[in-house]
Amino acid sequence: MRPHDIELLTVPGAPTVCGDVLLFGTSRPDLGADAYRGGLLRLDLSRSDGSATADPAPARPFTHGDLDTVPVISPDGQWVAFLRSAEGVMDAAPQLHVMPLEGGEPRRLTELPLGAGRPAWSPDSRRIAFTARVPEPGRYGVEGADGAVRTAGAESPRRFSRLDYRFDDIGFLADRPARLFLVDLPVDNGPHGLVTGNTEPLTDARVSVHDPAWTPDGQHVVVAAMRAWGERESLHDDLYAIPVAGGDPVLIVRTEGNASSLVFTADGQLLYLGGAYRGTNAVARNDGLWRVTPTFDGELASPRRLTDAETVHCEPKAGAPVVDGDRALVAVLNRGAVELRAVPLRSHNAELDELDVLAGKRAAVTGFAASDGRVVCTVSTPDSAGEIVLLDGTGSRVLTALSAPLRDAGLAEKIELTGTAPDGYPVHGWLVRPSGPGPHPVLLTIHGGPFRSYDWGLFDEAQVYAAAGYAVVLPNPRGSAGYGQAHGRSIIGRFGTDDVLDVLALLDLALARPDCDESRVGVMGGSYGGFLTSWLAAWHGDRFRAAWSERAVNAWDSFAGSSDIGWWFTDAYCGADPEVQRANSPLSYAERIEIPFLVAHSEQDWRCPLEQAQRMFVALRRNGVSAELLLFPGEGHELTRSGKPRHRVQRFEAVLEWWQRHLG
Repeated sequence: MRPHDIELLTVPGAPTVCGDVLLFGTSRPDLGADAYRGGLLRLDLSRSDGSATADPAPARPFTHGDLDTVPVISPDGQWVAFLRSAEGVMDAAPQLHVMPLEGGEPRRLTELPLGAGRPAWSPDSRRIAFTARVPEPGRYGVEGADGAVRTAGAESPRRFSRLDYRFDDIGFLADRPARLFLVDLPVDNGPHGLVTGNTEPLTDARVSVHDPAWTPDGQHVVVAAMRAWGERESLHDDLYAIPVAGGDPVLIVRTEGNASSLVFTADGQLLYLGGAYRGTNAVARNDGLWRVTPTFDGELASPRRLTDAETVHCEPKAGAPVVDGDRALVAVLNRGAVELRAVPLRSHNAELDELDVLAGKRAAVTGFAASDGRVVCTVSTPDSAGEIVLLDGTGSRVLTALSAPLRDAGLAEKIELTGTAPDGYPVHGWLVRPSGPGPHPVLLTIHGGPFRSYDWGLFDEAQVYAAAGYAVVLPNPRGSAGYGQAHGRSIIGRFGTDDVLDVLALLDLALARPDCDESRVGVMGGSYGGFLTSWLAAWHGDRFRAAWSERAVNAWDSFAGSSDIGWWFTDAYCGADPEVQRANSPLSYAERIEIPFLVAHSEQDWRCPLEQAQRMFVALRRNGVSAELLLFPGEGHELTRSGKPRHRVQRFEAVLEWWQRHLG
């Protein structure tokens, strides 16, 4: 896989299914347009005579927009709602559309300046709930009180009294809260193809709400919102019922932590995903599946955790729970796999080995749905960015070949590595091995988080490096997710200790192979991985020829004030003592770094702000180190995953040039 082959990365979105009809969106980088493209595709799960088929017809286009995403079929099976982004730009104000499931022309339901969120159908299929950010007059291209539309630089100044005033990849928050909307499903189109309908928000501007879910009777939409309706900063969510007929929000549940991915069962039980913690002690907490039976009379209902807090880590990014009879389907992280598991609704603190695995062994489930006894999911494997898989009680069948062009271009082998650290702790990860006997130069590549993990799915970065001749080591050290909550929390206040033991132990496992060259080793990583890269360069620099540190945390003292999450994340991992923070900061040991060092960063990164890169770069250059600073304009923290396609290619080219210079 070469840098320009990212155009072959067709990634399927979560499926939606009704009877024999399955819809899903796709997204792929388009270098010519410097945008992402993809429409909705349709799969028919039966033959024309209505019988099931082992070989359904290939997926065919259902829509033809620049970028159509998150399709949701209505409960009556007549309509599909989805979001359409103009010009293939993911954050370019996606608007809500509907079209008949049997086909036809899409009808646009919204014309909102900052776009609409994921649609949620009412039980009678006549209304759609969604959230949307609503800007203050005079901001973000919206007319001011004087009727003028001002550029960003000409807007009025912003004044803040809270710590949670901005968020990476979103921007400032208080002047564009996410509010709940309802739209009716009318019959006739309005002018310019816009379907007429009321789009007045049902919630006020004091707090952002998210993850709307309809009650079975259609009388309320339940949303998650910051504790006490956002009265002050909090990492806890409350659940509120919003009367569809109008009225004040009704507090129905105080959760034990965060809450997302809300969904109701037919008998009125509310399921959601979330963690449990006190105050801001929220790092490295497993998200679990919770159940609660709410009332709407002002009396609070107590949620019950269905999954074990230590062994079960549900993955909200893979989708909300799907009710399938007397069980709920959830995605669960487990030793580098993202598995689809079934949780009985009568469970209480069910441990991982008590939950049946439906899909995802040695793979990563990224979305799923169920209908009429069949389960469909999107699954990424070491040689696929994602395919649609059908589970129908007789086994599993892969229904698509979206990654066939990528496989034809050539992919490197992904080999599982297991061993022990010097203190006897088990270590786990992978080696992505280039073709040929070697010995190959080696890249130790460290993930961010730290409470994240590498998984069994295809990793484009490792494939590009392997195609250039590098053996890529991918460790999941202590601090990572998916190995038990204690594993994730073991490095709190102890950065640069057990995590270093683990990554070096896995590196040594790889270097013991005859196809890996122990004399040519580089280290690289992003976010927390950039932090650990800087740390290793300072304390174990003799093991590496050079380092590439990207979007890194280098100094906790300034991160606490400059990062969007710094006001709570720093104390949660390092404590509030400035001396302890400095002792846990790679910048404090910059004078120990002697190897060539590249600092890569995005100019609009608010998670690990630019000053983190600048401080490290200046310190290294003043110490006489051969250091370089590479900055990407207009990008945030997610450059490597969802940045502009051309920037992603340019970054790959810069990475390969750096390692050719120092390991070639």
